[in-house]
Parts: sequence; structure tokens; C-alpha cells
Amino acid sequence: MATLLHLDSAVFPQGSASREVTAAFVRTWREQHPDGQVVYRDLAAEPLPHLNAAAVAAGVEHPLRGELAAELAAADAVLIGAPMYNFTIPSTLKAWLDHVIIAGHNVGPDSPVADTPITVVASRGGSYAPGTPREDAEFVQNYLAKLLTSMFAAEVDFIVPELTLARTKPEMAELIPLADTSRAKAFSEAAEKAKTLASRLAA
Repeated sequence: MATLLHLDSAVFPQGSASREVTAAFVRTWREQHPDGQVVYRDLAAEPLPHLNAAAVAAGVEHPLRGELAAELAAADAVLIGAPMYNFTIPSTLKAWLDHVIIAGHNVGPDSPVADTPITVVASRGGSYAPGTPREDAEFVQNYLAKLLTSMFAAEVDFIVPELTLARTKPEMAELIPLADTSRAKAFSEAAEKAKTLASRLAA
């Protein structure tokens, strides 16, 4: 029985591109794994406390850190909704990462998370793709790719819905066709990646 750990971190429960795409991924996952398990955490609705000195000192023996690390280690695959806020990830997702990365327990090439496929839905209101004017302000994909591979030796993949503000900002109206294309691509990739992972884990 395959287990998917699903994390959402978008502030708004409705109208969130990252939530919509992660939901599409989960729907396909459930179709492929009707007997599987999805462990879900809404980090915006139920935010974790920031890491403090006592939690750092306790490490995996800290009740919350131990619980989060166990959830991650038990997952066959991980899905993270990570919208861009102020050029980087939401603070609620950063809090989860700070708790779950535990030196001496799950960090390094022998991590229990090593080779675990992690799919990140990295939505953003504009475009920060290579060659765009704001390329140098992309601190979501770059940060998460480096962190998750360096700390956990995980396998990280991204789905990137761009230009999500095009329909709400008049100055971005000319970008609506590109935004719609990016949105459609994101949903297609979510379904395809969920199917691919399902087949891989069933093998």
C-alpha cells in the first residue's frame, strides 16, 4: 500500500493555483492507488510553531519533530504545494522544513528519505523562468531543489504554474494566454507525474 504525504502551504483555501494543482495530482494518485493512503497537512490552516532552542536540543525526541520526521520517512512519495511569496516559500512551509530536518537522524546520503520522489508545485504570480527579467529573484525552485537533495538525497521534481495573477491584474492582461497555457500544462503534468509515480511504486 503506497503512502503519499501531501503538504499545502498557500494562505488562501480557495483560488490558489498550488492547491488546485496538488488536488489534481492527488485525484489521479487516488485513482491509481484506491487502497493507498494520503497523509495530509494544511500548513496554512494549522501552522506549526517556529523551531525553538528546546526543539533543536531535543532533536527527534521532540514530540512534534519526531512525528513529522516519522511521517516523512513513512511516505513512498511526497507532494508539496509551494507558492511563491515575496520571492520565496511561505513561512509555514519553512517551519515544517526546520522541524523535519534533523541532523543525526535523517540528514545525509543514508537518510530514510533518500531517493524518495518529492513533487513540488511551485506556483507564482509572474514568471521567474530563465531568460525573464526576474530570473535572479527565483528562490523557490532553487532553494527547495538544493535543500531537499542536499539534506535528504531525495529525488525532486517541479510543476510550475506561472503568471497566476494575469487574470486579476489589468497590467498583466496581455499575458493571459500564456497564463492559461501554463495552467493547462501544470494540470497535465500533475496527472502524468501522479500516474508515473503510481506505476513506479507498483512495480
